Amino acid sequence: MTEYPEARAVLRAAGVALVLDITGGRLPSVLHWGADPGALGTADLSALAEAGVSPTRPSSPDVPSYLAILPEPWTGWLGTPGLVGSRSGRAWSPKFTVTGIEADGVELHGPEVDAVEAARLAVRASDEQASLGLELVIELDPSGVLRTRATVTNTGDDDFQLDALNLALPVPQHVGETLDFAGRWGKEKVPQRQPITVGTHRREGRQGRTGWGAAGVLHAGAPGFGFASGEVWGIHTAWSGNHVHYLERVNEGETVLGGGELLLPGEVRLAPGQAYTSPWLYGAYGDGLDEVARRFHRLMRARPQHPSSPRPVTLNTWEAVYFDHDLPALLELAELAAELGVERFVLDDGWFGSRRDDTSGLGDWTVSVDAWPNGLTPLIDRVTELGMRFGLWVEPEMVNPDSELARAHPEWIMATGGRLPIEARHQQVLNLAIPEAYDHIRDALVTLLDENDISYLKWDHNRDLVDAGTQPGGRPAVHEQTLAFYRLVAELKQRFPGLEIESCSSGGARADLAALEHTDRIWVSDNIDPLDRQQMLRWTTQLLPPELLGSHVAAGVNHTTGRQSSLSFRAATAVFGHFGIEWDLRQATAEERAQLREWIAFYTEHRALLHGGDVVRLDHTDPTLLVNGVVAPDKSQAIYAYVSLAMSGLVTPGRVRLPGLDPQRRYRVRPVFAESLPRIAQPPAWWNGGEGVVLSGGLIASAGLHAPYLPPETAVVYLVTEERS
Repeated sequence: MTEYPEARAVLRAAGVALVLDITGGRLPSVLHWGADPGALGTADLSALAEAGVSPTRPSSPDVPSYLAILPEPWTGWLGTPGLVGSRSGRAWSPKFTVTGIEADGVELHGPEVDAVEAARLAVRASDEQASLGLELVIELDPSGVLRTRATVTNTGDDDFQLDALNLALPVPQHVGETLDFAGRWGKEKVPQRQPITVGTHRREGRQGRTGWGAAGVLHAGAPGFGFASGEVWGIHTAWSGNHVHYLERVNEGETVLGGGELLLPGEVRLAPGQAYTSPWLYGAYGDGLDEVARRFHRLMRARPQHPSSPRPVTLNTWEAVYFDHDLPALLELAELAAELGVERFVLDDGWFGSRRDDTSGLGDWTVSVDAWPNGLTPLIDRVTELGMRFGLWVEPEMVNPDSELARAHPEWIMATGGRLPIEARHQQVLNLAIPEAYDHIRDALVTLLDENDISYLKWDHNRDLVDAGTQPGGRPAVHEQTLAFYRLVAELKQRFPGLEIESCSSGGARADLAALEHTDRIWVSDNIDPLDRQQMLRWTTQLLPPELLGSHVAAGVNHTTGRQSSLSFRAATAVFGHFGIEWDLRQATAEERAQLREWIAFYTEHRALLHGGDVVRLDHTDPTLLVNGVVAPDKSQAIYAYVSLAMSGLVTPGRVRLPGLDPQRRYRVRPVFAESLPRIAQPPAWWNGGEGVVLSGGLIASAGLHAPYLPPETAVVYLVTEERS
């Protein structure tokens, strides 16, 4: 009789438990993922495994179905298979047998080891007939976030074409609704919610980047789940190229959340001995969407590379000067910025090669002698003299056909089928999977950073990858291009310690946890209109903490939408991210600059709370109203925003609750910058001329405080501090 290493394992952290069954030589199966049920012994785990066995059904296999984290068709699973591939039509349905189990790095021995407690499991398996090896890694972070990935190895003598490697996490049958995100350029993170039905809700990203309309986090929850309550599970595929998220409910009753990389035909062919590792699939469970979001935030904040210094107030020059790089004008802009308290000055597109507009020059990463006859040094020196750090815009993965680089190396452009892809923004994609192209771009960036005092790169990626192959054969290369991006950023950061990089991709089209392993913030959207940004910031924080979200104050008339907004609305919106400015301050009035200086001072005084607190969002029946905030981990203070999006059917919504405070402590709640609100706004009596009111946290959260009358597109910020005797 063949003996297999076996275990029933419990991974637990932060009130979450993952219970796995690894018996009978089969791949790991989830017995429970959700709230921690407490101590579990050998008998409990055996009973749980027995209680989870489904009965046989009419006209179905004669043995109970078995669903592994890597679903296998041989078990009778009729949903999406975990591994798809073959050897020219052979070995297309592998049957893996477990050959080894490690718990926190310790090998488990013996035919059966029950009640294993661990934070990390590595399960090895093989199929000798299909000549494939497999390793599954399953981890539960101290935040309570689960992540898992798979590595498949070709142990045979001929090539194995891998077409898909997806992992799946089962969720209970009482989930009834799904929530994920859609979007477009300038309108990222649009929530979409719908009932769960039999079949597959499959979200594919085929843009060669995360995408504006990516699912982001795909949730399944109990009917009616909201921010504060209702069991909800969410998954995220951490990959910046083509990818998949899916929710699947099969006729047999199981419901799973799954995902992985979306591989193009023939993109991954494993030669003998070669291996492929899937992206991490992250999963978070919580009572309400806020708890799920906070788990992701704690995961991110615990990373060793997470930005630890206070996030500097940043001015970006794009909407101030566009391509018009006039040194005296930029020096004047830098002086005005420094007077207001700006801490980082970023020069955007237009400084290199023939780049006087968006039709030429991409790929030629040398400072333009026409626009900058003395180089960038005069501007950089003045910026640093003023006490600010200097940053620069780059787009290393792209190339204009009208560029010296494209003329010298047309074979470095990604293409397939003997033709160039259609252009987008007058540009093509530079194939960094070609070693010579990669080296050329890396060396150009190294030279740029060596020769100039640059501490920050705004790294853009402004088009989708269409027909993205390697010339001359045209084999798909999105997978290799994505890895090359990670490698290039990692090399630069290793060579230039302290260099920070922003992930921008026509706005928020490269915002995923894998991109954030290598970069330090994302540009949420090219649209800085505060009305649209309220929605985008609200939902981008479902995955990412506020300190990673570039959030700027633009001009009064918005560049993207043409909508006019008050400075108080623009600043009250931007302060809940990584605060910055994208506005020609030369055109601002003295009164506007004075008001902006006060907002910058407020941000710098409170950014430890804004960037270290727990995000809270209010469920409210009035769609014209938003309330969101951050509460200090020790609950000693909080900052909330009360936002009027549009004209409501009610004059005011009455009392509005502010969640998240300690119910036993007393707090003073007061408005800030109330004097900057429009004249038509009417304060409630409790504002007391800005002094506010003192109430217990329990009353603030349960009874609430009366809302002011605010006209549409207006916001007021409340500062909440504990009253101590």
